[in-house]
Amino acid sequence: MAMEFEELRQVWDSQNNKTLYVMDEQALYNRILSKKKQARHITNISELLVIIVNLGSGCFALAVNTFSNHWNGYIYFLSAWMFGTALYLIVMRMRRIAANKLFDRSMRGDLLHAISVATYQVRLSQMMRWNILPMAGLSALVVYAGGKSIGVVIAMIVAFAVAFYLSRWEHNIYENKKRELEILQQKLDVES
Repeated sequence: MAMEFEELRQVWDSQNNKTLYVMDEQALYNRILSKKKQARHITNISELLVIIVNLGSGCFALAVNTFSNHWNGYIYFLSAWMFGTALYLIVMRMRRIAANKLFDRSMRGDLLHAISVATYQVRLSQMMRWNILPMAGLSALVVYAGGKSIGVVIAMIVAFAVAFYLSRWEHNIYENKKRELEILQQKLDVES
């Protein structure tokens, strides 16, 4: 009985000498890597989706205009805008991928990389949100010049307005994810 008490006292004393709140660095690093992977995945999907949709829509609009009986000059402006948007995103994607090499593979480096990707996603989201406005204007011109009624044009503009409003909700999600990473960076800076 005396031996058990002595062992318990030694365990108790050793626990009292340890810090109660120790940061689990491996768990934190795994969380950072998970957030970085998630940010890169969302960004890759967003970029590729916008590029493919713009290229496909631009080609489709040109094909429809070429093979239809009613020629519409505004379709060329709309297609040019879509191709320009896709080209701009391809260039931005290549720059983002090239910038991946600038970050070292450490906890802090991976966190900075995750913040960089999240910042890029926020900018991409904001750009695509504001891209709705010229797309709505050009689409309205195409539809109106195509002989559709003003009611169809108004309904289309309302649909674009709803998309613009809902895109703010999506944009806020990306801003919140970026803010989480920045808060994590601030906590790490305080710990250092």
